[in-house]
Amino acid sequence: MSLKDQITEDMKTAMRAKETARLSVIRLLLAAMKQREVDERIVLTDADVLAILEKMIKQRRESITQFEKGGRPELAAAEQAEIALLTHYLPAQLAESEVMAIIDAAIQESGASAAADMGKVMAIAKPRLAGRADMGKVSGLIKARLVG
Repeated sequence: MSLKDQITEDMKTAMRAKETARLSVIRLLLAAMKQREVDERIVLTDADVLAILEKMIKQRRESITQFEKGGRPELAAAEQAEIALLTHYLPAQLAESEVMAIIDAAIQESGASAAADMGKVMAIAKPRLAGRADMGKVSGLIKARLVG
């Protein structure tokens, strides 16, 4: 079963169980998926769905930061709950040692030697790590590897 089909089935299950919070998040996700399909006239693959999930999670993390700065812990908690529901669809996260091994392989393949080559390394590493590691942290690890 594709990730898109699983999400659709989960929506039906949430509707039957009257889980309003979960249903709301799944509907937002399905709307983002449908929007991308219509805009780009494509049928989404699992990789495309993972990219949408990562984007939605990143947006919520940014919102949490803003809500905490603004003294709105209840809104930050709501965003955190949405992140928990969205991460359910991501594959298992890699251990840091596995991420470092992929980064090292990408550096080797790209022939990168300085921070200016970071884009080349990210281009190789990103498809391998999509959905399985926080790309913000990966970026920092690559930078540290190339500078240090």
